[in-house]
Amino acid sequence: MPEECEITNDELKKRSNLPWIEKYRPIKFEEIVGNADTVARLSIFATQGNAPNIIIAGPPGVGKTTTIQCLARILLGDSYKEAVLELNASNERGIDVVRNKIKMFAQQKVTLPKGRHKIVILDEADSMTDGAQQALRRTMEIYSNTTRFALACNTSEKIIEPIQSRCAMLRFTKLSDAQILAKLIEVCQLEKLTYDEEGLEAIVFTAQGDMRQALNNLQATAQGFGSINNENVFKVCDEPHPMLIQDMLQHCAANDIHKAYKILAKLWRLGYAPEDIIGNIFRVCKRLTIDEQLKLNFIKEIGITHMKIVEGTNSLLQLTSLLARLCTATEEH
Repeated sequence: MPEECEITNDELKKRSNLPWIEKYRPIKFEEIVGNADTVARLSIFATQGNAPNIIIAGPPGVGKTTTIQCLARILLGDSYKEAVLELNASNERGIDVVRNKIKMFAQQKVTLPKGRHKIVILDEADSMTDGAQQALRRTMEIYSNTTRFALACNTSEKIIEPIQSRCAMLRFTKLSDAQILAKLIEVCQLEKLTYDEEGLEAIVFTAQGDMRQALNNLQATAQGFGSINNENVFKVCDEPHPMLIQDMLQHCAANDIHKAYKILAKLWRLGYAPEDIIGNIFRVCKRLTIDEQLKLNFIKEIGITHMKIVEGTNSLLQLTSLLARLCTATEEH
């Protein structure tokens, strides 16, 4: 458990009406959870002042945009509001945005300390059209003396290579379960919530390395039920319960397809989507305490079924076939 919380009571009062993902959004590098090496590189840019154009790539909810905002605050200080243009490229992703909004912002004169530049933050930059990216490439060159560009994206492959070559590439990874758990405990203490260990572990399980998802699930459970326990979390998140999935896989590992199918049929009757069921089967299988070689065979079969479901063959028959193949893998092991 953290010995002391980073956020002061005065700051909490100011943020009291915000959703928790905004209320507890870090405003300093020290508050950012995870990806310590990458954040350390950015803090060097912040102290030196002359930051390059950057691309931060990584999965959702790991702090990409927050990190860029922290960098901009340190670099620009009191000039943050007038010297930063923040756009979400998933909404404003056409060539007109680059030609009008970004170009006009780059042309504006703003008085900044020596060695500092205006910053354009482009969130979800991988959603920009090819035309917009080509226009952005030229804009980055023309206004390099006055403006820096910071792009956040889920997959850097969708950013055209000329832009990639003009930027420092930083990659964020999913947060570890321990990092998310530590933050959840901190928030529970600040909000004075009653919680138990299993409840927090359930939130960590549903979040899958996504801090934003974890805080959303924590707030939804707290406001819906008051206390954070295993049962309440899965009521709010409405995912196939991992204990049911675990029992089903244990029956497969014992080569008992009839008991395994009963659990699958129950999940199907509850109305869960095949994508949710197969996703949880994979996540639970990774933690299953069975022979390692058998677990690898299970994961292989789960992967094949997942691929078929994603392609659209998402019937109960596919999932039943998976159980049969898992039992066959147990028999052959």
